Amino acid sequence: MRLIVGLGNPGVRFRSSRHNVGFRCLDLLAKEWDIPVKDRRAKAVLGEGYRSAEEVVLAKPRTFMNSSGEGIEYLLARFRARPQDLLVIYDEMELPLGRLRIRAQGSDGGHNGMKSIISVLGTQDFPRIRVGIGPPADGESSIPHVLGQFSSEEEPVVVGAVGRVAAAVASILEDGIDAAMSQFNRQD
Repeated sequence: MRLIVGLGNPGVRFRSSRHNVGFRCLDLLAKEWDIPVKDRRAKAVLGEGYRSAEEVVLAKPRTFMNSSGEGIEYLLARFRARPQDLLVIYDEMELPLGRLRIRAQGSDGGHNGMKSIISVLGTQDFPRIRVGIGPPADGESSIPHVLGQFSSEEEPVVVGAVGRVAAAVASILEDGIDAAMSQFNRQD
């Protein structure tokens, strides 16, 4: 089983924010794989199905980004899964807009959602896909940046990145994470 989790903030107010690019990726996977993500549980909204002969759960935590670990902990307990069964998709300010970075494990890199997950799980040993949202403009703090929306110039780049994430997730399931890293970690 593979738990594929997109990170973001719940609610209409945050729907189009940079911080919710993980949710956007999950929505595209749900659409492409015909796995509706509508099962509302205590800590996550999820959908279950199969991809590449493997059972998959697509999920969005119902907690706010900084408490993402609560949603992940719930999902692992509900599906009796291990951290290595996760694939977490989230935004990254340290990457240029649209760039992807796949890792089998690693630190939180200063991302509060990942800090929460690592703290709750007690390990950094789970795969993840970071989606570049670019850094804040000079003089702008990080909070308005991540909670802000993509500009009309940025949006096509993000749409392309979300499509590449869907392809990367399929590659991870079919060919393994090393093959996906080799293919998708290249400079775009």
